[in-house]
Amino acid sequence: MKNWIKYTIIATFITIGGALFYNKVYIVKSTFETTKPIVGDLHVTVRGIGNVDAKNIYAITAQTGGKIENIFFDEGEWVKKGDLLLSIDPVDMPMLLGEAREALKKSSHEAASAKDDKESLEAQKVLLQATYDRYKKLLEQKFVSLAEYDKAKSDLDNINAQINSSKAKIASAASEELRVQKSIEAIGAKLERLKIYSPIDGYVIAKEAEKNQYVLPSAPIFKIVDPKTLWVKANIDERLANQVKVMQKATIKLRSKPNEKIKGTLQRVVAMSNAVTLEREVNIGFDVTPEQFYINEQAEVNIEVAQHENVLKIPLKLLVAKEGKKGVWVAEGNNAFFKPVTVLAQNDEEAAISSGIDANTELLLVAPNNKPLSDGMKIFR
Repeated sequence: MKNWIKYTIIATFITIGGALFYNKVYIVKSTFETTKPIVGDLHVTVRGIGNVDAKNIYAITAQTGGKIENIFFDEGEWVKKGDLLLSIDPVDMPMLLGEAREALKKSSHEAASAKDDKESLEAQKVLLQATYDRYKKLLEQKFVSLAEYDKAKSDLDNINAQINSSKAKIASAASEELRVQKSIEAIGAKLERLKIYSPIDGYVIAKEAEKNQYVLPSAPIFKIVDPKTLWVKANIDERLANQVKVMQKATIKLRSKPNEKIKGTLQRVVAMSNAVTLEREVNIGFDVTPEQFYINEQAEVNIEVAQHENVLKIPLKLLVAKEGKKGVWVAEGNNAFFKPVTVLAQNDEEAAISSGIDANTELLLVAPNNKPLSDGMKIFR
């Protein structure tokens, strides 16, 4: 093959390769999409990560030990205030209560009998008192003997003794009746303590015992959440803590519902920071309690700490740093230039710009396959 033909073929391939590189690589890498700033409101938020919790979680315990006779609720169920949660086997207390009630009846009968005896004796005393008074006058007039007078006096003294004895029996029966009544009340109170009721309308998040299980006094059996006090315990960088205040609005994202923004309100800022993590705890309550929730579920919160109205906004990802200055890449004609800007405020998605660009500035959107930008670089759009 002649040399000029060979060189011609090589030149042709070089030309084709160069054209392909220019059109398929250079132009593609130098082609940028553009966007413009928009005017709108910017909500500045402080972000935190935490877990679902509640201000009021009630640990339900047994007041006395024993074997669980019945248990009526399980985890994940709603209860109302006053609902019977469980009962503990009373063993022999019902029998003791029955015996005490019979003893009360007996003491009541004894008291009634003593009262009847006293009333009968008092009726007899009236007659004996009249006899004694008559014999006393007759003795003074010498119409009766001293022996007859002494017998009348003895009969009166005897009836008085019997009346005093009846009074003592009545008092004793009343004391016994009171003692047995107190015993009945004590047994009833013990029996009542064997029944555990819900103190609130709430949601059972834990059940730590089962039927026929023996429980000790004060051992936890249920944990019940007051849903009205449900909140998220989140941690924020203490450098941002001065921006958050009680009653600020917030949004909550649960890990189980990552695409749902739940409205909340900041209810408490803990006064002490964590000395290790340098974070501060905040508590964000739910404006509306979720129908279903899980204590300790991970949650993300965004607390709205400021709002800027009618400001120039750009996507946060367009902000870059060059030579220690914050700015954006803009398109002027067919060239790219770095423009320093002043950032008024920013959140996780947008930044408000107070100077450096205007609403007509064309901002360059840098894609992963684009060439690195430099001042004055030629670009395609």
